[in-house]
Amino acid sequence: MGDQLSRKLKDSKLQLKKLKESMEMLEELFDNAYHGMVLVDREGRIVKWNYEKLLGIKEEDVLNKHVEEVIENTRMHIVVKTGEKELGEIQKIQGHDMIASRIPIIKDGEIIGAAGTVLFKDLRELKSLAQKLERLQNAVHKYKGEIERFYKAKYSFDNIITQNKQMLYLKEIARKAAESNSTVLIQGESGTGKEFFAHAIHNASLRKYGAFVTINCAAIPKELLEAELFGYEGGAFTGAKKEGKLGKFEMANGGTILLDEIGAMPLEMQAKLLRVLESREFERVGGNNRIQLDVRVIASTNEKLGEAIMKNQFRQDLYYRLNVIKIDIPPLRERLEDIPLLAEDILKRLEKDLMMEPKKLASEIFPLLAAYHWPGNIRELRNILERAVNVATGKIIEPRYLPEYLQIAPGVHTGKEKDSLLLKDIITRAEIDAIRRALQESGGNRTLAAKKLGIHRTAIYKKMEAYGIQLSEIDKE
Repeated sequence: MGDQLSRKLKDSKLQLKKLKESMEMLEELFDNAYHGMVLVDREGRIVKWNYEKLLGIKEEDVLNKHVEEVIENTRMHIVVKTGEKELGEIQKIQGHDMIASRIPIIKDGEIIGAAGTVLFKDLRELKSLAQKLERLQNAVHKYKGEIERFYKAKYSFDNIITQNKQMLYLKEIARKAAESNSTVLIQGESGTGKEFFAHAIHNASLRKYGAFVTINCAAIPKELLEAELFGYEGGAFTGAKKEGKLGKFEMANGGTILLDEIGAMPLEMQAKLLRVLESREFERVGGNNRIQLDVRVIASTNEKLGEAIMKNQFRQDLYYRLNVIKIDIPPLRERLEDIPLLAEDILKRLEKDLMMEPKKLASEIFPLLAAYHWPGNIRELRNILERAVNVATGKIIEPRYLPEYLQIAPGVHTGKEKDSLLLKDIITRAEIDAIRRALQESGGNRTLAAKKLGIHRTAIYKKMEAYGIQLSEIDKE
């Protein structure tokens, strides 16, 4: 009798081990499909843990512990005893009402353990999804063609590649912003990655099940902008569709709208946008019914809105309404330490997009990239690397495959550049002169010199190295 019981226990442990191994093979699936999974044996002890991201507890700290010691309000040990599955139950964990399911594991009619998973880490996620489904159901008959156009954010915070301290700080601010519904204003030069931040904020928020709708305010003629933003009723104006059309705000209801190039919006439309943001409702062009607005607004611009306000080109009250959480992205020339990381990531994406063999950058290329001023920022870096990938004949991308204006070795001056009228040479001379002068006026203090130049401290270090500027050569005043 004892031998038979021992064999059963041994068999149960073997089956659990096999199940655990299967879970490890499917770990990536669990991470993406659900918010993790836990596996317990017939005694309620944890044998597999996949809740590190959700609860912040590592697997090695919980293995072989009883599930009650680790997960508050758990019923896993009860499911092991009753053998009855519990699906879509509300369970309060770390102050959140999570939606959890628990399923017994049965082998040859005997319970050998149980598996549990969290489908929604907060009840608000489920409510957000339910509200989105309800809105879609209500609108599908009248606006079937528009609703079928699915709007989805493409990027997450993992796609924002950086080791720059300022950028890491901005990512943290953006992550916190994602937890609220407050308006976000993203500023930065063209090509710095403003859209990446907007997509990432949406994907990290409770509105991720809603639509992510983008409108470029500069690309729409001002006479059509109101209809694009708020939609119109049938016959509202000449050329209007008889069935009417949804506006971007209505499409984004329950989700997020990105107002790109907000600085280009006409003043009269700025006034209407302000009223909509404050009242949280709007009317379609030619309509009388007021539509309630439930949308997260993110605005982005490459303009300095403060200067636009001084020139009466942008409303100050709208600026204050948009500027609740501000993210000011630095240009690439102020985060030169990110160039190797960005280049590597861009090359991997290009290999996939262009279906080409992997290629690497020669080490001689990086000083050239660090010496350049990057007016087009990351977008320009991508274009340069795409060109190089296409023209390079081998697996190593050498400096000769870069555009000519990047091929002059930094720090090496032949004397010919002094009389050159090429724009690249003029810019190089101007940067070298400005850095030397700032260092002289700062007594050789690179931090103070960087402030005078209006660049980040790390940028001046990189540029000094790129141009071969030594402190010992500077005449301190």
